[in-house]
Parts: sequence; structure tokens; C-alpha cells
Amino acid sequence: MVIQDLPPEQPAVVAAAPPEWDLTVGVINATVQLDQSIDGGQRKVGTGFLISAPRLDGTPRVLLVTARHVLDVMPGREARIGWRTAEADGVWKFTPETLTIRDTAGEPVWTSHPERDVAVMQISAPPAFAQAAIPAGWLADAGAFDRWRMGPGDELMALGYPHGLSANRAGFPILRLGRISSWPLTPIRHFPTFLLDFVVAQGNSGGPVFWTPAARRVPGAPALDHPFIAGVLVQEVQSGGQGIDLGVVVHADYVRETIALLDQSGD
Repeated sequence: MVIQDLPPEQPAVVAAAPPEWDLTVGVINATVQLDQSIDGGQRKVGTGFLISAPRLDGTPRVLLVTARHVLDVMPGREARIGWRTAEADGVWKFTPETLTIRDTAGEPVWTSHPERDVAVMQISAPPAFAQAAIPAGWLADAGAFDRWRMGPGDELMALGYPHGLSANRAGFPILRLGRISSWPLTPIRHFPTFLLDFVVAQGNSGGPVFWTPAARRVPGAPALDHPFIAGVLVQEVQSGGQGIDLGVVVHADYVRETIALLDQSGD
């Protein structure tokens, strides 16, 4: 028997990159349904997503982002936000809670962008959702599309609740995939929105449009190490009163600007 003076060298442990679907699921977990019952047994439905955006002093804060018109068309003081709860046996349950969207005087408690269909508001989220909130750094800034060479034909994903439908009884959003369908995309001060080729329906408004490595891009395009929010879906393109399977997306930098307005208000 030969006794080694030193133990055999162990192979280096290399941290594996997270699977691409994990990144997609991360955005899914941050996306929620918003709805409000109105007269006649009907309801208004939209989509929102959560952003982790600490205050200027570093205090943690969770913000709800959606399209401004989603909240505008809900006349009541309270809406519902569709939380989802995981049970010990792996079952998920839809556990919506009340969300106050107007104060006692009927004034909005959200902050709107002055020119774009974007709204943000601070909310109190359950711990699991606060943890799932998307880092504010994942919001694409004004130069992101040029820096990352995003262009027509690149794929982006979109989450929402078309016609108030969800992927299952637990209330998870429905994922769609589309291609950027317009050009030019920048500078965003001249082109504040862009078109995405996918089937849009009422209920999709306010949902995140985002990129992960699971989406296809032009060969040779710069690689990114995290997903990014490209924008917020705000509208379906129609012609003659009919949808033509195109969505209008507001660039995510306008979400950044709206958060800055919220910070200026001291909320």
C-alpha cells in the first residue's frame, strides 16, 4: 500500500449559470393580476409587475408597475391584486387581496408619467413577492437598446392576463413570445414606443415585456448576464376596429422616470 503524502487534488468547483427558464420564471413570479368588479357583474382586468426599488436613503421598497390606463378605468377606491400562495404539498393557491388605489377623496395614490401610459405605486407585498420583485437595475435605460444591439426580429417575452384568463387556477400569468416589429427603436425621445408581434387582448395591458437568454437574437449580438425589462405593454394595435396581432410597448426608461417622480414626491 502506498500512502500519499498529500490528498489527491480535487477538481475546481465552478458555479453553474442558472438555467434560462429560471430567469423567465423569476419574471413570472413578479407578475400579478389586477382587477376590480364594476356594475353589471363585469370586471376590469389588467396586469402589473413588482420592482424592488429602494428609496434614496436605501430603505427597501416594493413598487407595482402597470399601465396608467389600467388604474384609470377602475373607478372604485379598491382593486384586487392577485397574490399566489405555495402550500407545503406543492399546491399553489390564488389568494388575492385588496389593494387601495385611491385615497378617501378619490384621488389616485399612484404616480403617473406625465407623457406616457405608465404608473407606479408603492405597495406592501407578502414576503415571497417582495423577494421575487425584479431589481430596478433590470429596467432597460435609454441607451440599452443601442448598447445591446436590439433590433427588428429580436424576440421578447410578454406576460399578462388576456381577457382575464390565467395560466391555471393558481393565477399565474400567461407567457407569450413575439418579435420586435418596428424600426427605428431609438433615440427613445423620438421613438418612445415600439411594436411587438404577438396576439394582444384586454387584460394584457400593464404587463412586462422582457428579454432572457431563452429568447433568440441576431447571431453575434452582445451577451447579457441577466434578463432585462424592455418595456410595458400599453396597447393593442387595431385597424377597422379589429386587432392585427401587434402590441404597443412603452420603453422601460419611462418606468425609471416615473420612479424618479415618485422619489421627488417623497413617497
